[in-house]
Amino acid sequence: MGLLLVDLQTRLAPAIAESPAVIDQAAKLLQVARAVDLPILATEQYSKGLGATVGALRRFLDPAEIIEKTAFGAPREEAFRRALAARGIGEVVVAGMEAHVCVQQTVLCLLEQGVAVSLVTDAVASRDPFNKEVAINRMAAAGAGMVTADAAIARFQTSRCANG
Repeated sequence: MGLLLVDLQTRLAPAIAESPAVIDQAAKLLQVARAVDLPILATEQYSKGLGATVGALRRFLDPAEIIEKTAFGAPREEAFRRALAARGIGEVVVAGMEAHVCVQQTVLCLLEQGVAVSLVTDAVASRDPFNKEVAINRMAAAGAGMVTADAAIARFQTSRCANG
């Protein structure tokens, strides 16, 4: 199991409904994933235009964990596929922005590739909350599991017990 943070970027965040709460939840997920040694990846959609990952998250990330992308669906990028494979991630917990664009495309691509996905519903957002709602429903219908940040954190902590 691994954690994937999708496009939680400095120039995108101010335009996103709920971004402060989403960033706070993502930070909790990231800190616990790090504490229990889960693999972590973060994507940045065209960072030249949308900026780097927000500082509250970036300070906990190793530069090798950040994947630059231009495709909305991260698995369409060779660098992302290589990073996922190198870390042996067959199941991923996903948080990020925008729910109906990059998060959704990433989740749908991962599911197509046989990667199990748990979407952290209180750690995703869109500019328009209705777009988030529709995207969550679509991802659930496609086979993604729905969890809260607290539930994901509990799973992270349980995985540590199971792995020694």
